[in-house]
Formats: sequence, C-alpha cells, structure tokens
Amino acid sequence: MRIVKLTEKERADILENLLKRSPNQYGKYEDTVREILENIKTKKDQALFDYTKKFDGAEITGETIRVKKEEIEEAYKKVDSHFVEIIRKALKNIREYHEKQVRYSWFDSKPDGTLLGQKVTALERVGVYVPGGKAVYPSSVLMNIVPAKTAEVEHIIMTTPPGKDGSVYPVTLVAANEAGVDEIYKAGGAQAIGALAYGTESIRKVDKIVGPGNIFVALAKKAVYGHVSIDSIAGPSEILVLADETANPRYVAADLLSQAEHDEMASAILVTTSSELAEKVSEEVDGFVRELSRREIIQKSLDSYGYILVADTMEEAIETVNEIASEHLEIVTRNPFDTMTRIRNAGAIFLGEYSCEPLGDYFAGPNHVLPTNGTAKFFSPLSVDDFVKKSSIISYSREALEKIHTDIEEFAAAEKLTAHANSIAVRF
Repeated sequence: MRIVKLTEKERADILENLLKRSPNQYGKYEDTVREILENIKTKKDQALFDYTKKFDGAEITGETIRVKKEEIEEAYKKVDSHFVEIIRKALKNIREYHEKQVRYSWFDSKPDGTLLGQKVTALERVGVYVPGGKAVYPSSVLMNIVPAKTAEVEHIIMTTPPGKDGSVYPVTLVAANEAGVDEIYKAGGAQAIGALAYGTESIRKVDKIVGPGNIFVALAKKAVYGHVSIDSIAGPSEILVLADETANPRYVAADLLSQAEHDEMASAILVTTSSELAEKVSEEVDGFVRELSRREIIQKSLDSYGYILVADTMEEAIETVNEIASEHLEIVTRNPFDTMTRIRNAGAIFLGEYSCEPLGDYFAGPNHVLPTNGTAKFFSPLSVDDFVKKSSIISYSREALEKIHTDIEEFAAAEKLTAHANSIAVRF
C-alpha cells in the first residue's frame, strides 16, 4: 500500500479522490435509469418481466414472480442446518440491539387544559432490496428486515434478482424467512426499485425503500426519492483504521483488506502516528493480497483508494478521521475508549484489536447499513427510527386558548395572515 506523509494538501487531495466514488458522480447512467423507471411506471409488470429477461436472463411471469411457500421450504433443504443456526444466533443479537431503539408515543397534559404529545406510528409498507449477481448477502437481509420488523411495519416486501433459472439463492430465502419478511419477489436492478416505488400489477407500491445495490439501484433510489422515502444513496464500502504504535500490524492489514475485497471502488485507509507501523502494515498487506481469493479486486481497490497516512500527532490523525467520516472506523490505540470520545464522524466505531469490522457486518447486533462517502457527518446507521414516523399532538381547552388568543392573533397580524388571526378571534 502507498504510504503518504499527512499534510493539508494530501488530505484535501485524498478527500477529493474519495468523493469520486459517490453515486452522484455517475450521471452518465441517469438517462438509462430514468428510462427504466418510466417504462415500469407506464407498462408495469410487462416492463418488469422484460427487464428481468434482459438483465437477469430469467423468464418471469405473474404466476412465478412471487416466491412461493414451497420454494422457501425447498431452500431450507439446500442450506446446511448448522448455518441456519448461525443465522438464528446473529438474528437474536441484531433483534436485541434494535429493540433498545424502540420509541413510544408520549403525551404531556397540564392543569390549564393543554395536552401536547407525539404519536409514533410504524410505516405501513416497506420494500427491502437485496442484491444478487456477484455475491450472496444474507447478512443484508437480516440488517434491513429486523429493524422494520422491530418497528412493527405492517408489510415488509423484499425484492432480489433471480438466477437464469428463475430461482433465488436458498440462503437469501432462509435469512428472509427467519427475519420475518412478508412477501418476496424475483426482481432486481433499477426495475425492482421502480416496481416498489410506483407499483405494478404484481407488486404493490411501498412507502419506503431500503437496502444496498449497484450504481443503477442507487441512482434509481435517488430518482424515486420524494415519491417514496429511501434509507440513503449508498456508495462503495469503506474502512478507516486509526492506530498508534501499540497496534498489531497483521491485524490492521487483515482488517483493511476485509473491505477492499468488496469491489474495485472500496476504500481502505490507515491513519497512524507510527512510521514503523505504517511500514509493517504495508508489508503485511502485500503478503495477504498474494494469498486471498479476491486478490485482483483487492489490488485495484488499494491502487485507487487505499492509503496509509502518517500523521505527526494523534490530534492531527483524529482531525483527519473526522474529516473523512468513514463508514467503518476501527480504533486501535493505547486507550481506544478515550480516543473514541474525540471522534465526531463515523458510521460504526470498533474499539480495540478484537473488535474487527466483520464482527459488525455479521454478528454483534448494531446495523451494518451505514452512511458512506463522508455522509457520516450528518447521517446515522439504519435503525428502528427509519421505519416509523412521528405526528405532533395538540389539544387545548377553551380556557387554555383564551389566555393566549390575543398573542396568536398579533403573531398572525405581524405576518399579514388575517385568516389565521380570524380563525382564533372567531372563537372569542
């Protein structure tokens, strides 16, 4: 990996390079996505079936698009029973974590006849998109369905691309069933996002779409936002390790590569105050890359978006970490808990050398759907909050309103909204 002495210029150049990975930089695909969405909106099922044939090579009809109970039962026969148990263990941890996020309606009444409050209501219908193609992601199935289920969403609909034979990965079906999905449809890409957003004869429109996908899925979610809600426009995966001289270079190198293997646009960055650690990590990375199965993807990722940044001080290192605002942040310092208190921007924070990033991906419990491309400065991980909406509650008695009605009338008059003032005055 390239080792760079950290300066203001280097930091600015790296930030600019990382931002090139954002879906917002891929406008050349927007016309294609727009055409797909428009066809789904107007031709509905027929367009969905045609695109599934074109992009996935599968013949899907109104009879076969929805996954049947028998297909799920068959999937269980194809997935090792031991792995099903592992899914259930992970599911327990994920569910217990998200149950702590549940919010409740509240009301505050006073003797003067006023009652104020907030009513929390789960969304009615949510669409979960699960990628297919190059890899299988049962962990994403769990992470997207569990918070929706915990929020008590009434209908959770999942779409995922079928194989050429019209089937869905068995482990995807098992994970979805274990998590409590209500309906599963064989549809992928921008066309699946369009079906969830606009509705077709087979798939009813949802209120919100969540889940990761390729650039076409990301741009489709961006395009339908406002017509429905979305979780985020996710970019490629990224990891940042903040380490001092106490870190184990072999562990750090392995953790950096755990994200670099996702795809050629993934980012892996080490920020350290130790030049010696930087050199050792670089050597370990080279050794691991020669051994790992996805070495070509890893190498392209490292060549384009991999850095080892050497800072003069920990304060400078932390400032850089906050500026990059990485999706995953591992802190491997002498006192990681103290270091963590100075971190403002990160999707998920892993503390200590035994809290490596894959722990969060699969098993610990916190959600692995995280803000990318610097959006951790203002976005949060997917949570139960993403699947509820809040309504304000206001109730005043005549006596309570009488005490303040002239104040409200004067406020309305100041804004020259006489009908507003009249709505109050007419009561007195």
